[in-house]
Amino acid sequence: MAPDRPFKANLIRKPDPLGSQPKTSLGDCMIEVSQLSRVYGDYTAVEACSFAIQRGEVVGLLGHNGAGKTTIMKMLTGFLEPTSGTILIDGLALNREANTVQGRIGYLPENCPVWPEMTVMAYLEYHADLRGIADIDKPRAIARAIRRTALQEKALAPIATLSRGYRQRVGVAQAILHDPDIIILDEPTNGLDPTQIRQMRDLIRELAKEATVILSTHILQEVQAVCERVLILKQGKLVVDATLATLQSGGRLRLTTAKTAQATLASQLESAQIESLPSTDGLYHYALNVPAQQTPQIAQAVVEGGLGLHGLHFEKQNLESLFAQINQQPQTHGEVGHG
Repeated sequence: MAPDRPFKANLIRKPDPLGSQPKTSLGDCMIEVSQLSRVYGDYTAVEACSFAIQRGEVVGLLGHNGAGKTTIMKMLTGFLEPTSGTILIDGLALNREANTVQGRIGYLPENCPVWPEMTVMAYLEYHADLRGIADIDKPRAIARAIRRTALQEKALAPIATLSRGYRQRVGVAQAILHDPDIIILDEPTNGLDPTQIRQMRDLIRELAKEATVILSTHILQEVQAVCERVLILKQGKLVVDATLATLQSGGRLRLTTAKTAQATLASQLESAQIESLPSTDGLYHYALNVPAQQTPQIAQAVVEGGLGLHGLHFEKQNLESLFAQINQQPQTHGEVGHG
């Protein structure tokens, strides 16, 4: 089965997404993923996903639980081997240069393992040893990680005494101990209260000043608050790859006519761009997935066709409506909770 490709952000077409991958400069491409898949028996958790992430980007991996987010993150960090496909990190193949590549990545799992009886300082010293940070460099690396995550007042506190928000900060601190080029955060605000969420967002923005950041979430507000670009997954497939600015510039045209406009619209647009809406007033209602610039063209065609133009307005698209529309489309296979 040929893989679906992400659709262009200003055209919401159903049921199949379409479009092309964003163009990247080889010199600026930090992560390049091609046809990445992961299969468990008869279940496909991730199917033929391809995308590229530029150096310094902050990218949100968005999808419902079970969409494949965690599976992709585990493959990007080398903790899970793909069934097929390739991953390049700054031009290095992950499967051939695993030690080198993993040394450039910091990873916060969704449920970061912490030992409650250890102090924050002891925990970070332990992780510095795991990372192979030289003894002479450890104090500086730990002090920097503590400072960047604002853990100074908790450095000597047992982890068991910390709030969930502070525990998440400890998890981030271990992820950045070795000053990685790429920071991967899996559901970093999960379970936090509103104040802790705001603090974590501020921390992510600070981290993004010095690294490429990928964060996964099922919460739209997280992507809107800190990300420049979003990758939306549905049942293991990448269905949207676009910047937030591009998404916000898109939308759809709402058209109301006295006579059916199906044939006229079909002569102007592709069939996937035309959606007939239910009617209770005897008029014909359509939603057209076209850029705002096509409004005059559609209006002229309807008027010249004598179809009786009753209404024409452009609805701005937002991430929430796009996400809802994607997830209203028919399912193709079941979801699993770990994605």
